[in-house]
Amino acid sequence: MSGHSKWNNIKNKKGKEDAKRAQAFTKIAKYISVAVKEGGANPDFNPSLKVAIDKAKAVNMPSDNIERAIKKGAGELEGVNYEEITYEGYGGEGVAIMVHCLTDNRNRTAADVRHAFEKHGGNLGTTGSVSYMFNMKGYIVIEQDEDSPIDLDDLMLEAIDAGAEDVQGDDDVIEVITDPKDYDAVKEFLDSKGLTYAASEITYLPDNEIEVSEDKQAKIEKLIDALEELEDVQEVYHNMAE
Repeated sequence: MSGHSKWNNIKNKKGKEDAKRAQAFTKIAKYISVAVKEGGANPDFNPSLKVAIDKAKAVNMPSDNIERAIKKGAGELEGVNYEEITYEGYGGEGVAIMVHCLTDNRNRTAADVRHAFEKHGGNLGTTGSVSYMFNMKGYIVIEQDEDSPIDLDDLMLEAIDAGAEDVQGDDDVIEVITDPKDYDAVKEFLDSKGLTYAASEITYLPDNEIEVSEDKQAKIEKLIDALEELEDVQEVYHNMAE
């Protein structure tokens, strides 16, 4: 299941964000402000904002920071206008990479992303060169409780009835994948079960994952890390198996 590598990516990224919390807050504040501008300040009627707030809470972003970002997006506080740009390319070994950015300076962002690709052996491509390999999905991860594990078969049947496309799991986590339009309904169902989430977002998942050797994987991971550390980069999606 392509989600499993996604969960490994989230765990790795969360560790980096914990170490660089201020940078994580800045990036998520941008995300919240743009979501508000596009869909309004009420998360009950703006799924993108709801997902952005979930991301903020996942990294323990203070509620004051969240409210300030919402007000900036709504025009109640002075803020910067950001535009969304997605860059596409390859990281070597045929691994496809998409880089989602929010920026107030397109030229700066393009130069930074291009430099990261070139420095770490990747190739920046044209729009559409790799995006066809990914699909936008709702993605929810539930961590298993050792003392009271969730019955996977029961949850799978109920979640699919609620609109989930796929449910898989092991002793550690259960991953639920949905169509974006069914994400809220499935999440509401899981909420009703009293479950808590290790991750919950609308994201891009690859159609297929590529296995690469350990040494090649380390090189591609350096490129992904370099991209994620850029100020304007929100998310980096790839199809390398972990």
